[in-house]
Amino acid sequence: MTRRVRLIVLAVGGTGLAALLVAACFCLPGFGGDRHPYGDRVVRASLARHTANTIASVNFDQRSFDTLGEMSILFASVLGTVVLLRQTRDEHRAEPEPEEVALPVRRYALVVLPVAVLTGLYVIAHGQLSPGGGFQGGVVVATALHLLYLGADYRALERIRPVGTYEAGDALAASAYLVLGLAGAVAGTAVLANFLPYGTFNTLSSGGTVPLLNAAIGMEGACAVVVLLARFPDQAVEIEKGDGR
Repeated sequence: MTRRVRLIVLAVGGTGLAALLVAACFCLPGFGGDRHPYGDRVVRASLARHTANTIASVNFDQRSFDTLGEMSILFASVLGTVVLLRQTRDEHRAEPEPEEVALPVRRYALVVLPVAVLTGLYVIAHGQLSPGGGFQGGVVVATALHLLYLGADYRALERIRPVGTYEAGDALAASAYLVLGLAGAVAGTAVLANFLPYGTFNTLSSGGTVPLLNAAIGMEGACAVVVLLARFPDQAVEIEKGDGR
């Protein structure tokens, strides 16, 4: 395909998309009015499926395909970072040297670390009940682990952060989301359909597949951020000439 043909295809597709977006805008309710059909339907659907947090219902039930796309973007971003920053044949990794950490900083980091990890896990577990969820809780857990870098040193962080394990966890969590989505089709409904019993409203087991998808996203987010952050501290590169200088 020549460059001219590609530009024509792009122009035709862009024009069609622009036309659809403009047509959709004319059908939107007036700004600032008292008619909010989408919001009303979202809340009704959330309550009907026993999901107390309407945002979680949107993310993991009503528009779970969108969340699949967001998860795929994060997964691809981490994969690209791992490939670009991988150690090449002519690179040699030196063991990190311990650093002196101020005592107040050390104490603060070591005290806050378990609290931050528990807070992140709480946000993930209660994603279908209260504000927060898998993405937010996963980031909290991942960044909380790096408080050990402030409270001790980089070697201590490496001991609790085996990158290979977190890479596997990232892949497993992304696969779990896909498997749960396909299970809906196998159950006779549709891909990513909420096919499980909805449970008792406002409990951890409520919402059908929502808490399971939320947990998968929480694990994927935490592992992805850990792997992503692990690649950058290793990039303190020193270039040596051929004679070893």
